[in-house]
Amino acid sequence: MNRKKALLGTIQSLPQTNIYINVNHLEKGSYKLSIVYNSKIIKSTHFTKEK
Repeated sequence: MNRKKALLGTIQSLPQTNIYINVNHLEKGSYKLSIVYNSKIIKSTHFTKEK
């Protein structure tokens, strides 16, 4: 029987106008970040983690 893994976490209260993305635990490689509002992509960008 395979169990589904669920992750749960909490963060401290942050200012409402700032969004922080921590990429420390990502593997090396290229990533695409999309910001979605009302099921539509409003901003998309690419970044590369090298170290």
